[in-house]
Amino acid sequence: MKLNLGCGTHKLDGFVNVDKFAIWEPDEVVDLEVFPWPWPDNSMEEVVISHVLEHLGQDTEVYFAIIKELYRVCRDRAEVRIAVPHPRHDDFLNDPTHVRPVTVESLAMFSKKACDEFIEKQAANTPLAYILEVDFEMEDMKFTLEQPWLSKVQSGAMGDTELLLAIRQHNNVIKETAVRLRVKKS
Repeated sequence: MKLNLGCGTHKLDGFVNVDKFAIWEPDEVVDLEVFPWPWPDNSMEEVVISHVLEHLGQDTEVYFAIIKELYRVCRDRAEVRIAVPHPRHDDFLNDPTHVRPVTVESLAMFSKKACDEFIEKQAANTPLAYILEVDFEMEDMKFTLEQPWLSKVQSGAMGDTELLLAIRQHNNVIKETAVRLRVKKS
């Protein structure tokens, strides 16, 4: 089974399209901040959450419950694809329904492998994978650059070092962050 959570008008073939709002005519109307979710343990092979996670879990405990439910319904080796607006882009900042910035670094805290590295380095990162008893391994991440930064990188006028500096110093460099996670269960 495959889920497209918070589908809105973006329905995917072969997926159960889920949204909180019946106006979008999803396959299932489900509020993702109400627990437990209506799907059985280990039943999902793939989950898409595109431009949804930043709208959920204004309360940290609710956000953690969403992560735990996502882990519960996914089977071992399930793929989870998440796309979010970058928290320093106007797309994130201007929408009053965005309640939580989601970054690659914050999602890494749900990986036991990453948490082991944090612990080994005595980093300040919270080992959330162990605390919440979840394990999402980061397989891939992509950043969609906004203009004029994209053109500068493509033309070779800006290298990686300059791009990293721009990302730290300016808003509207990265438009979207997309990650692919793999569920790990023993």
